[in-house]
Amino acid sequence: MRVLIAAGGTAGHINPALAIAGALKAAVPDADIHFAGRREGMEYGLVTKAGYAFHHIEINGFQRKLSVQNLGRNLEALWHLALSGPRTRAILRAVKPDLVVGCGGYVSGPVVRAAAKKGIPTAIHEQNAYPGVTNKLLAKDVDVVLAASAAAVEKLGAPQKTFVVGNPVRPELLTQDRAAARARLQAGERTVILSFGGSLGARRINEVVAALCAWEQHTGQNILHLHATGSRGVQLFKDLAASEGFAPGDGLIVKEYIENMPQLLAAADLVIARSGALTLAELEVMGRASILIPSPNVAENHQYHNAMELQRAGAAVVLEEKDLTGEKLVAAVQALLAEPGRLRAMGANAKTLGDPHSLEKITQKLLELVQK
Repeated sequence: MRVLIAAGGTAGHINPALAIAGALKAAVPDADIHFAGRREGMEYGLVTKAGYAFHHIEINGFQRKLSVQNLGRNLEALWHLALSGPRTRAILRAVKPDLVVGCGGYVSGPVVRAAAKKGIPTAIHEQNAYPGVTNKLLAKDVDVVLAASAAAVEKLGAPQKTFVVGNPVRPELLTQDRAAARARLQAGERTVILSFGGSLGARRINEVVAALCAWEQHTGQNILHLHATGSRGVQLFKDLAASEGFAPGDGLIVKEYIENMPQLLAAADLVIARSGALTLAELEVMGRASILIPSPNVAENHQYHNAMELQRAGAAVVLEEKDLTGEKLVAAVQALLAEPGRLRAMGANAKTLGDPHSLEKITQKLLELVQK
């Protein structure tokens, strides 16, 4: 079985694609799996590191805001779009796939559409509650549509061939021991708060979390707080700590990047984070309460729609960045801690939304498609 997976742009598209590739390989050990994506995108490094063959295709989105800079970007996007047809056909001739899967990002568009026109079995996976433009356009052409959320089904426009399968999460999340994870951190009876804003870091999250850390230390809260600044936030957070009068120590651990996320999620009582689809899938599977701060810099404002799914289920509190201050974050945490059992109840609500069998469902649907 030869499989071509197209995904790009963000880790939210690429990591599910890699998880699907791994599951297909586990189910069919001799499967020959290839990826298509941008060499300049983050997909190139992640895919080649995982050991899969990579086929380069350049495709960009169009900028809606009028400016001289965006005019140049749109001309470049038009050029890449004109070249995408011949390049896609060359990739399909080289790979000769039995199955083509799109996992989002602009690069999925030409690859999946060309495969569908050639009669190759095709599928897409939509990670968000509010679908991206590419997947909405592809839904009518492909054989199977896989949606992470029931909220996306009607928006994708092909309900008769859409299956709700959840978002795949890292298998190691499902085997974590909470007591052992808390013991390794020497958490004791303290409330464990985990906060992060992505690998690069989010300036606003670093700023408001700094205010929260200052409140925790100045008021002597019984909290163990673990915060990841991201690569761009290391010096900023040091400067904020100095100005706010707090410091890392027994109750505060500050790192640039979290490398042991499964263990820390297992230990956490409350998570403060963005609301990318994969982050939420992990919170749901682990059953963790959260304060979600959707990124305002994403297509279709999809992080806000993702986050509201959890808030409506009583699993999260959503704070929009445009309204966010350090005082508001502190007030939100205070309110959650003031009500005994609130965090446990929110975590239980989150768990009702998670699907630990997502990868199995996705793999089954894809294999059924090939075997037809």
